[in-house]
Amino acid sequence: MQRRKLVAGNWKMHGTAADLDEVRAIAGAAAQFGGQVDVALCLPGTLIHRAADAVPGFPIGAQDVHASEKGAFTGDTSVAMLRDAGAVLTIVGHSERRDLHREDDSGVKAKAEAALAAGLDVILCVGESLEEREAGRAVATVAGQLGGSLPERIDPAHLALAYEPIWAIGTGKVASCDDIAEIHAAIRALLVERFGAAGEGVRILYGGSVKASNAGEIFAVADVDGALVGGASLKAADFLPIVEAAARPVESRAA
Repeated sequence: MQRRKLVAGNWKMHGTAADLDEVRAIAGAAAQFGGQVDVALCLPGTLIHRAADAVPGFPIGAQDVHASEKGAFTGDTSVAMLRDAGAVLTIVGHSERRDLHREDDSGVKAKAEAALAAGLDVILCVGESLEEREAGRAVATVAGQLGGSLPERIDPAHLALAYEPIWAIGTGKVASCDDIAEIHAAIRALLVERFGAAGEGVRILYGGSVKASNAGEIFAVADVDGALVGGASLKAADFLPIVEAAARPVESRAA
């Protein structure tokens, strides 16, 4: 099944108003690939409103969201607040949230369902630690996270998954193409088993030290439908070659 690729940048805790020129540069250049690849930036909460105003029509997203509509949740942001600021999507379940903030699968699922119900697109992240991979539990770990985190109902137009092996995030290490193919194939099989035809339509992104020099090879792997990009998304000069690689036709590498 042919799925249009999605390349989303995750700025994490980087970016101030001085960096809006990078947002403008990325949005402006990405427009030329509009018919071939979807591009988005998930920014710090302080930049969402200003970025959405600076690049109207370009998808600006958040990096997290609270599952509740409102309440006594100091420091958190609701779906309504994100939409009001101009966000059209959000990441949930990133490993840095699961690990550093002790978020569990049920909490990630609640966030995903709340966001989807209120009209935000969702990128839901899964991925194993180095210890789990070395113990041969990578597939089982990811399958378990999916089982606990996936919404009860899905719409492929509004939900994407991102496989991000924790040991490859920000380390410069990249999973081998065989490793990526194995996990993406397992994710696809689980999606189809649970959701049927809808599971075929969900885009599965790879994340973990993706950069211009390795993007083409990664995008050629079967069932890799794009990338969730960290550090390389902070600068247009680094990010746009990844978008360009996603837009190029490739012969998929068999899993």
